[in-house]
This record gives sequence, C-alpha cells and structure tokens, in this order.
Amino acid sequence: MNSRSQSELDWINQIDWLREEARALDFGDIKVSDTDLSQAGPKLREWLDAGCHGDMNYMSEHAHLRADPSKLHPGTIRVLTVRMDYLPDNAPMRTALDWRQKEMQKLEQGEQAVVAMYARGRDYHKVLRNRLQTLADRIASKIGPFGYRVFVDSGPVMEVELAQKSGLGWRGKHTLLLNREAGSMFFLGEILVDVPFPVDAPVTSHCGECSACIDICPTQAITGPYQLDARRCISYLTIESKGPIPLELRPLMGNRVYGCDDCQLACPWNKFAQLSQVPDFLPRHHLDHVSLLDLWSWSEEDFLSRHEGSPIRRIGYEAWQRNLAVGMGNALRSDAVSEQDKQLIGNALQKRRQSSTPLVLEHLEWALKQISNQVN
Repeated sequence: MNSRSQSELDWINQIDWLREEARALDFGDIKVSDTDLSQAGPKLREWLDAGCHGDMNYMSEHAHLRADPSKLHPGTIRVLTVRMDYLPDNAPMRTALDWRQKEMQKLEQGEQAVVAMYARGRDYHKVLRNRLQTLADRIASKIGPFGYRVFVDSGPVMEVELAQKSGLGWRGKHTLLLNREAGSMFFLGEILVDVPFPVDAPVTSHCGECSACIDICPTQAITGPYQLDARRCISYLTIESKGPIPLELRPLMGNRVYGCDDCQLACPWNKFAQLSQVPDFLPRHHLDHVSLLDLWSWSEEDFLSRHEGSPIRRIGYEAWQRNLAVGMGNALRSDAVSEQDKQLIGNALQKRRQSSTPLVLEHLEWALKQISNQVN
C-alpha cells in the first residue's frame, strides 16, 4: 500500500480543522462530496415528467443544473454539506418525556393551529446563509482565496442527494435525509468549492422494513418508499400552492396550517433528534401553542409585522387565511372541539365574509358548511 503523500495529509488535516470550525458555528456536522449526480438526474426527470412537482415550476426550469452542481459555479469540484439542528431548546422540549408524542397530541386538539416545527422561529435561510458565509470566510483565512458559492434551499441544488452522497445521512422512505445521531429534524446547506478536499464515504440506509412514515401520511402523499407526490403533500398545499386546495384533501389536513411534520414524528430515528443551540429557532409569537382563532384575528399588518424574519411571511396573508379557514372548517367537523369553541369559530368566519378575497371566501364558505359535518 502506498503511503499518503504529504499534500493528501495536509488536506485531511484541513478537514479536521473544517469540522471544528463548523461545530463552532453551531452546525451539527459537515461532510464533503464530489459533484457527480449522474445517477440522480434520471430519477429527477422521471419525477418531473410525472408531474409530481405540481406548480413548483422552478423544479423543472433548471433541472439540468440540479443534476450537475459544477455548472452552478465555475471550477466547482467539491460540495461541503452542513447540517443544522432546529428543535428548540426550551422548557417544553427539555421536560417532555417524548417530544414527538407531545407534538402528535396537538393534532388532536382541533381548535389549536399546528405550524411545522421548522417554521416557528426565524427564517432558516438567513441563519444558515450568514453562518455558511462566515465559514467560507474562515476557510479563506486558513487556505487563502478560493472559489465558492453558498446555497441554502435557494437554488437548483439537489440537497438531499448531495448530503447522502457525502455521508451526512441516508434518504429515508419519506424522501428526507436521516442521520443516526440526529434523525431528520435539521436544515441542510451547501458551499460549492473549487478546493480538492477529500470526499467522505456514503453511509448505508437504516430504514429496514419500517414504513411508519408512509403509513401515517394524512393525505397519502408518500405513494411508496422514496416516492413523494408533492401535489398531495400538506407542506406543498399550505406553502407552495397558491390556488384553491382540492376539496378531497381539505378534511385530511386537520389543523395543520403551515407545513406538516407527521412523517418525521412517526420516524423512530427522530428519538435521537438534537436540540438546537441556535436561539433563532426558538418559537415566536407562541406558534408552538396558539389557537386557530388567535391567528385568524390577525390583520394583514399583524401578519406582516409578526412574521418579520419568518419563513411564513413568504406565503402572503391570503394563503395564510386560506389555510386557517380550512383548519377552522375541520375544527367545526371535529368531535374533540367543544360546542363553545365551534360557536366562536363559526362567528369569526361569518364576520370575514364581506372582507375576504375570492380565494379565501371560497375556503371560508366551505368551512362554514362543515358545521353539519357534511363535506361539499
């Protein structure tokens, strides 16, 4: 066996330093991959051709770039992929015997609004981007000027494929990345670089015969292992879709008004999910425990000001009200909601009939029809 050259050893030492710097910036881990995604390209094209991306036209517009990261920044030969955990480090999370069960119970409290955990705090795009930029600056201070480009769910990058290729985890059957030490409750970010860092090896899958994520999906959006039809996904319906939510899917959404965590809550690996050390991810405006009525009472000015710096702000007030109307309609259908709360919800919906946009009004009228538990 040939001994490693001094230059190879130097780069390996740089990787050790890089991981220390990444952890100092509150990244859970950092791994390195090359840019070869040739095996993933055909799968992406098949998914797009089937129309599973719905109205997310940006997925198809730059598909050729997604399959080849080297085209996104001249000279790119490596991709640094980071993980940043986002479970809030607060008293409710620290004292819960099982935080997943605690979150699942919120789905049974029909008068409560359920917001996906990642969206309850500050916009992760800004948090990760700023820290990745800091990491890039530190790399430049260490090795000298180099070419790079930072991405945080903001460009045509196949994040999970790159993370899987780098050994940061494996793709779960729900299509999200899973990590043995952190489950799936984390964000991903990338730095495309022209530096020949040694690549990390992929890890094997550890899902086995488990189908918990598939079985629990409220809308059956996970059509099979590693297959997601975004058009049925509650995250897509409440965030990406700008039009009417299909009638047949509304009752299945329950009180989920922004995103959905069900497949992650059911995953056994998330018992290892890590609490975040980043204060930005602590819940704002009681989004971890807030009623549908409270959120419905917000004016557009309230929505814009209270969601300043939040990922929720991007969907706009109209989509926010649309989602809430569906949640309130489902509350009116629920046997778990008191008659008093149903009366308050019905009155609140009635008061908005004259001031709602056509899109919101259509969902509002549907909601009011649920008083008799008849879906129309």
